[in-house]
Amino acid sequence: MRIGYFLSCEEYGPAELLEQARAAEKAGFSALWISDHYHPWVDAQGNSPFVWSMIGALSQATSLPITTAVTCPTVRIHPAVIAQAAATSAVLTGGRFRLGIGTGEALNEHIFGDAWPELDVRLEMLEEAVEVMRGLWKGDVYSHHGKHYTVENARIYTLPDQPVEIYISGFGPKAVDTAARLGDGYVSTMPDGELVSRFRENGGGSKIAQAGFKAAFAATEDEGARIAYEKWPNAGVPGELSQVLPSPKHFEQASQLVTEDMVREAFVCGSDPAGHLEMIDKYRQAGFDEVYVANTGPHYAGLFDLYAQEILPKLS
Repeated sequence: MRIGYFLSCEEYGPAELLEQARAAEKAGFSALWISDHYHPWVDAQGNSPFVWSMIGALSQATSLPITTAVTCPTVRIHPAVIAQAAATSAVLTGGRFRLGIGTGEALNEHIFGDAWPELDVRLEMLEEAVEVMRGLWKGDVYSHHGKHYTVENARIYTLPDQPVEIYISGFGPKAVDTAARLGDGYVSTMPDGELVSRFRENGGGSKIAQAGFKAAFAATEDEGARIAYEKWPNAGVPGELSQVLPSPKHFEQASQLVTEDMVREAFVCGSDPAGHLEMIDKYRQAGFDEVYVANTGPHYAGLFDLYAQEILPKLS
């Protein structure tokens, strides 16, 4: 199983993200995830650097593969623009870039006042966006007149040697089936073996399945849980609320129903390697090929030391 590091654009600024990427490579992590957000989930996280600027910088800062986890190519940014951004990212990284996409959240996508569609419509838009992006990556002059998108006489001149691979996120049956049918890989954040099996049995086959989890490194489990609750109380917000709430303020209101113990359950807290190894094993048993760990809070140097000394050597 490949073990990667998840760069959280919601919590860290550009300089910290670059520092973490370099430290991840030095520690022995084999790949990077990076989130794409216009807003943080809650104000306590405090950041949202533009992911495409970050990928350009990361391409020169590390030699690790990079996957967006995940970009929404349907509302805030037209898929023809995402196609160009992804192609340039693949060129900059020498083919080490993979485009992770999903149906998005209102938190990031509503900023121009567009209506936020229901799930079936968002999946329909995502499928058409994939068609547009792959059409443009052929390198010819391309036009498209679809239900949701129009492209006229567009051509992407700067292209990688191979088309960008598209990994599709899915947390329910419909999205997983879309990922299996259209994607070059699958993205999740839950150690759910049933969803991985559904992906593989409905067209995903042996394609790469990626997942990620969050940690809060600290001297003690209690301190880690406190940091996680302060920075990511939204981790305990249930159901589809994460897709439909429109602002950090609304997530803060919903998070008033979340307890520290609920967040503790969602994170690996503290400095005990056993908790990290146990979480990674859950994803391994669920059938994932790659798992990415994100740190929250100020003690990320300790997490890199922990993985370099106690985690990655046991998994090699």
